[in-house]
Amino acid sequence: MEESSAHQIKSICVFCGSNPEKNAKFVEAANNLGKVLAKRKIHLVYGGGSLGLMGCVSTAAHVEGSQVLGIIPTALAEGNFVGKTVGEELRVPTMQDRISKMLDNSDAFIALPGGIGTLEKIFQIASWAQLNIHHKPIGLLNVDGFFNKLLSFLDQAEEENFIPHSARQIFISASTAEEMVDKLEDFVYKPDPVATQLDWSKGNSSKKRKMDLSLHL
Repeated sequence: MEESSAHQIKSICVFCGSNPEKNAKFVEAANNLGKVLAKRKIHLVYGGGSLGLMGCVSTAAHVEGSQVLGIIPTALAEGNFVGKTVGEELRVPTMQDRISKMLDNSDAFIALPGGIGTLEKIFQIASWAQLNIHHKPIGLLNVDGFFNKLLSFLDQAEEENFIPHSARQIFISASTAEEMVDKLEDFVYKPDPVATQLDWSKGNSSKKRKMDLSLHL
């Protein structure tokens, strides 16, 4: 598969925390990201609800005129664990269905500060990019140095040969929303040569030719 060129982004999925934030800089960054998306006429996809940074970014984007889609498992929506979804709500049966629908409805991904759920989603999306399932850019909005240690971990993992250079380049980082969107739009996908042998259109069917199993997972 050939390299993907830079492209216009029409929708961005944002992953972030739903717990109350102690750092006012995180709230400010989430609000600003929502405003920037609306200003650039980019739709927002997120995990639904109205709490924490998820509520901040979705409310800001919605108020400023961006179309907002919250994708949420029915159990979370009916249990009222995360508050009322801002904008349009799409309910799905499982967490796996949620991330799949997020991938289907988004051109790029951004992680704001968050916890285990935020990291789980951004790494799953990144692993799918590494496996050549998609070519969509992934950004870490590094507000107040929140992701510094994570970025250092990724660098060390590359140095120790657990992550190939092509996979390390999947992660884009920026300290402001404006810079982040610019970088996402300029991103050029450079797939791992081994991953290009994978044909996901065949589902679980076996490949006819033997693969080079040097792909680092």
